[in-house]
Amino acid sequence: MKKDVEIFQQYFPASTVDYCWELWDKYRFNFKITRSRQSKLGDYSYRKDRGHKITVNGDLNPYAFLVTYIHEVAHLATFKQFGNKPQPHGKEWKKYFRELFLPLLTEEVLPLDIIKPLATYLQNPSATTQSNSALVKALRNFDEQNEDEKIVLAHLEAGAIFELNGRHFEKGELRRTRYLCTDKTNGKRYVVSAIAMVKKV
Repeated sequence: MKKDVEIFQQYFPASTVDYCWELWDKYRFNFKITRSRQSKLGDYSYRKDRGHKITVNGDLNPYAFLVTYIHEVAHLATFKQFGNKPQPHGKEWKKYFRELFLPLLTEEVLPLDIIKPLATYLQNPSATTQSNSALVKALRNFDEQNEDEKIVLAHLEAGAIFELNGRHFEKGELRRTRYLCTDKTNGKRYVVSAIAMVKKV
């Protein structure tokens, strides 16, 4: 039990550890910290022979880890109440997600810089937080700085050259949530998410 609590203390913001532990204690699911996954930040699954399982990527900063954890616990709560009937990210899940986060939306628990975009996002949460640029930017402000000094593409000036996945691009015009960028090697143009983490060249 003590070891489990220490794991929570390692990954969650200190002010949220007790609450997140209480959620685990209430629902009693198999909780696993995983390696980084490009396709998802976390997931929830249920099997009759193995019960409820939630996984969260272990490379997330504490606040991004928290948002992902609550997202998945909301799936579990929805399943317990409604089974497989609701849509995965339908109104039932949205309701649980908002309700589970409500006790944390105070300045005593979370930084105001996160509360504001998070509260807006929770009005109508989507399948992934990555679709909400304001929340993504707020959460990434708490990432540890690494030697690559990566920044959000939206923060680069127009015409800047940046590196993404080993390739060099020139930042072009914004089209809704993506920038039209030119590959400096072949001259072809590609759309790149405005919230992509890139390295300025």
